[in-house]
Amino acid sequence: MSEAPVILQFGTSRFLQAHVDLFAEEARTGGQVVPPIAIVQTTRDPERARRLAGFADPAGFPVILRGLRDGQRDERTVQVRSVREGLSAAGDWDRLVELAVGAATHIVSNTGDSGYAIPDDDRTAPAKGQVPASFCGMLTELLHRRWQAGGAAITLLPCELVVRNGDMLRAAIHGLAQGQGREAAFLNWLERDCLWANTLVDRIVSEPLSPAGAVAEPYALWAIERQPGLILPFTHPDIVLTDNLDRYERLKLHILNLGHSWLAARWHAGGGAADQTVRVALADPDTRAALERVMAEEVLPGFAARGMADEARDYIATTLDRFANPFLDHRLADIFQGHAAKIEKRVGGFVRWVDSAGETVAMPELRALAAK
Repeated sequence: MSEAPVILQFGTSRFLQAHVDLFAEEARTGGQVVPPIAIVQTTRDPERARRLAGFADPAGFPVILRGLRDGQRDERTVQVRSVREGLSAAGDWDRLVELAVGAATHIVSNTGDSGYAIPDDDRTAPAKGQVPASFCGMLTELLHRRWQAGGAAITLLPCELVVRNGDMLRAAIHGLAQGQGREAAFLNWLERDCLWANTLVDRIVSEPLSPAGAVAEPYALWAIERQPGLILPFTHPDIVLTDNLDRYERLKLHILNLGHSWLAARWHAGGGAADQTVRVALADPDTRAALERVMAEEVLPGFAARGMADEARDYIATTLDRFANPFLDHRLADIFQGHAAKIEKRVGGFVRWVDSAGETVAMPELRALAAK
């Protein structure tokens, strides 16, 4: 008898626990039939390995949501029981192969900034019994095993913070498989049959709980680009299927992320305390007024030039609530790391995007910040 459907999740991060796993739990308790989740640890990090026992606990793990919604405090705890088991790729490879070949219907991932990097050791197909070192190496081998067994095509829902992450992951896996000398029919199956969704995730998850669980803000978004044949494993109020993922990416990048970098620049220029947080910065009336002015007089007109005034206005209001979250300690020193590159992408990119609309929008402060 074949095993019931399962969602394979690569990544043990607190983010996925408070996002995809939480969504699945809320869909399940809402009456939907949701496949259980099997979480895969791809690294040998002993700290993350301790979470595996928590994932296997039938009692589940807690996700605490704390923050502001429409200016009012919002706090609740959800016991997440959507996760059935935790696997170590290194230690449970045979079990992982079994699930990937047969039971898995969807693959979710969040493997960090370097998740799609491929080490030299994975450039050749693994020998019998060898476990690939990287996420891409593992995924290529698992998909090849599935294809060899005559398994159905699968849907992949990457959650890495990479623009057009589905396209990027498909290119990485297809390129690796091709470099390894895999069969042409397998390459075609990867390219034409499997579904690689482009997605955008947005939720601040402030801290992990032990052995599993997390503390997060109430706000969440999982925007997924619509494509023919795409069927999600469940629905949720915070999941949005869209034909225009770029609009959501622009809102996040040029309001939330831009606002963070603007605050970090102000903090650095003023010689702020090393432990100062976004919340504390927003509690200063002058800083809040200055940020609101930049949003109202420069950011909003920029989005208006792109026909997104209403969306931007709503997202700005939500962002200010998120910044003022009384439960969240988001250090400006952490945001300031990689500051020059962030300003170029978040602020400089916004200025160029607005200018390319063909309208003249002043944005003096943002232009000056980008020029630095």
